Amino acid sequence: MALFDMPLDELHAHRSRSVEPEDFDAFWSTTLDEAGTHDLDARFERCADTGLVTVDVHDVTFSGFGGHPVKGWFVVPAGTTEPLPLVVEFIGYGGGRSLPHAHLLWASAGMAHFVMDTRGQGSGWAPGDTADPVGSGPSLAGFMTQGIEDPATYYFRRVITDAVRAVEAARSHPLADASRTAVYGASQGGGLALAAAGLIPDLTAVVADVPFLCDFPRATRITDRKPYREIGDYLKTHRGRAEQVNRTLAYFDGVHFAARGRAPALFSVALEDLTCPPSTVFAAYNAYAHAEKEIEVYDFNDHEGGGPFQHALQLKRLPQMLKA
Repeated sequence: MALFDMPLDELHAHRSRSVEPEDFDAFWSTTLDEAGTHDLDARFERCADTGLVTVDVHDVTFSGFGGHPVKGWFVVPAGTTEPLPLVVEFIGYGGGRSLPHAHLLWASAGMAHFVMDTRGQGSGWAPGDTADPVGSGPSLAGFMTQGIEDPATYYFRRVITDAVRAVEAARSHPLADASRTAVYGASQGGGLALAAAGLIPDLTAVVADVPFLCDFPRATRITDRKPYREIGDYLKTHRGRAEQVNRTLAYFDGVHFAARGRAPALFSVALEDLTCPPSTVFAAYNAYAHAEKEIEVYDFNDHEGGGPFQHALQLKRLPQMLKA
């Protein structure tokens, strides 16, 4: 796929047309306050049979939205006895937490690594173990339209709340240095990292690769690739609901979370990305509030973005950001 979006100079100036709801902060404050009425109940069970010798792994369960159990992995270098800088990772769309040997990068770099499973997902490209016990009205196959009739019932209200609670759970472990915490993810994971950046005031670093869930008004019209296309297909069937749907999505747009980002951030974007079009990524990057931010541009890549090259860059930059 050749370049299809704006020229690079226009991307650097692009601003989203997503209208921030007047009660955006109140909505999220109420949501997180409700979640806080449930005991976090973070439990870390040491795994003895992974076959891994360079890392120690814990099977994690904590209470997310509605007190629902959410799974995760906590991975540290073998024999760790002192707190380490913490990386909390969120997973791409459709994937689950997979198995422990899929998560060796950050522990190998000398960090504590917490991987949050994504409720209801984990049957696409990596297995998951967390159910979503909440139902919804009529929705398209996938997750983008579940409960989309109202912000209070929308699927991503639950997932974003889980993400905030995941950071709290990860920080509760004695081997995690809560004062040096990064949130990290690619695609959906990058969008969740931006949401966490906007909702958690004391993060140290934010890493968002080719982030999803950004600039919905443009994303839903510029690409026909899923997952964004799920929304268009829903509106194709449910005619006349565009205003209602756009109102819901505005509460979950990464652009509005980015405008509240209070930690240095590292983004990446791919200029041939049809899944998360570059203009939608730049909309979040340009809105990001903290002055210390940078974006790595991959000219000829689709949604794979920088792949191992971006990981190599992160291995240099993230320890600096965390002062590890």
